[in-house]
Amino acid sequence: MKTIGVVAHSAEGAGLCFVSACRYGAAALGDHMHPTIALSAIPMALSMPAWWSDKYEDIVPHLRQGVDMVARSGADFFVCPDNTAHIVLEQVIAQLSLPGLHIAHVVAEEIRRKGWSRVGLLGTRWTMTGSVYRRALERHGVQMLVPSESEQEPLNAAIFEELCNSRFEPATTDLFIKAIEGLKRSGAECVILGCTEIPLIINDGNSPLPVLDSTRLLAAYAVEVALRDDPLPRVGWLSPSGDTEADRASAPSSLGSS
Repeated sequence: MKTIGVVAHSAEGAGLCFVSACRYGAAALGDHMHPTIALSAIPMALSMPAWWSDKYEDIVPHLRQGVDMVARSGADFFVCPDNTAHIVLEQVIAQLSLPGLHIAHVVAEEIRRKGWSRVGLLGTRWTMTGSVYRRALERHGVQMLVPSESEQEPLNAAIFEELCNSRFEPATTDLFIKAIEGLKRSGAECVILGCTEIPLIINDGNSPLPVLDSTRLLAAYAVEVALRDDPLPRVGWLSPSGDTEADRASAPSSLGSS
């Protein structure tokens, strides 16, 4: 059984992913049993100035340090329960000390299995406007819809000012539900909770659309990978579908190569 490395960026999302992996492990292996999990948590505050200024190269050392920490603790592969962080991770995956399981590839594989073709996406402004999910979904012929530009900023602010700080206001839940209602009117068949904190307030019970919980899906697929017998590649993205070759579908870049 392989050891999972959880590389935290935001604490709330990483905490939910860690607990979910333990629970999925117990469901597969029996009470109180799960794959061994190593956790690193470099403070997200160290990266926030670079996010706000779009200086992604300044984020690389913090994410690399997190991966190196779980590698030294014996992890065989890593997951990062932070959708936005994958903007940077995609650019440097070949330079990291462990292979990784990509959160958007996991969600896209789940969409493929369910047969959806038109999906909504909620997340930070970087996730909603960036290419991480768009590329992952396009590879499966899936169309991605996002809230209007005027809706995106309040959602982004709520994530960083409230959800990442364990503040869960009813008005904020209503804000996200309203955004999902708009995606439904635009023809979305489901909605990706593409920020690992959103599942703390949105679920199938209150969402106008079926939800794809990126946090718990990442945990579930990580457990699947940990229980497989096949060897892992040294670097690159792992295939969530169980293919033997690593998924190399990241945009090439020299970011962080120095």
